[in-house]
Amino acid sequence: MDILDQLEQVIAERRTASPDESYVAKLHARGLPLIARKLGEEGVEAAVALLSGSDEELVGEAADIVFHLLVALNARGLGLADVRAELARREGVSGLDEKAARGAG
Repeated sequence: MDILDQLEQVIAERRTASPDESYVAKLHARGLPLIARKLGEEGVEAAVALLSGSDEELVGEAADIVFHLLVALNARGLGLADVRAELARREGVSGLDEKAARGAG
């Protein structure tokens, strides 16, 4: 089991813990709006680190994004398997073609 699978398992286990004992449980107790806000904040912090931070800062912020993304997926009953399946579906498709198919700009 790789570290992302391990982290996903820990997040699933901690979701039902007491919010006083687990950050994951606290996020879930406060609901999707807070989880979404935290994910967005980490994305902004990673973008700032990309532009003006050290490599270590960027890696740290990337780890924060991955963690909060896994929390968000878990909150919606999704997980890495769903993301892997989507990435597999896109394999061999040009990023430009894939975006055009979604109507994304």
